[in-house]
Amino acid sequence: MALRMWASSTANALRLSSSSKTSLSPAAFSLSRYFSSVLDGLKYASSHEWVKHEGSVATIGITDHAQDHLGEVVFVELPEPGGAVNQGSSFGAVESVKATSDINSPISGEIVEINSKLTDSPGLINSSPYDEGWMIKVKPSSPSELESLMGSKEYTKFCEEEDGH
Repeated sequence: MALRMWASSTANALRLSSSSKTSLSPAAFSLSRYFSSVLDGLKYASSHEWVKHEGSVATIGITDHAQDHLGEVVFVELPEPGGAVNQGSSFGAVESVKATSDINSPISGEIVEINSKLTDSPGLINSSPYDEGWMIKVKPSSPSELESLMGSKEYTKFCEEEDGH
């Protein structure tokens, strides 16, 4: 975890060029040319959200790749618990110093919890997108939707192709 945060911080500080390559790849995650981490065991949407399904609950947030492209997150708009989300539909927004972006749900279901820490500390999305920066927890209504999402290798390749590398 500390290595991933260090690598991401270092890449941001140095603004590495697209010609930079990194062979560093601990077993728990992959690093792209820009050090964006992609965790194994999660599922990824092409709109750059991740989902971790454990038991009857799925945790959702935005990827390290997405937060890196957004820049410093200054505000997060989240829905109320008890509401519903639909796969591919917006459930909130993230405002950064660069832009405001809708956040889409990678799966459908009932919102059972929101990360209220993000109200006072939206920067958790930048510093810890897969841990403290999660956004919502959902009780999936169609767990089979997870099968339509990308695994870590597919998502890494998707990001590299999208960024033109």
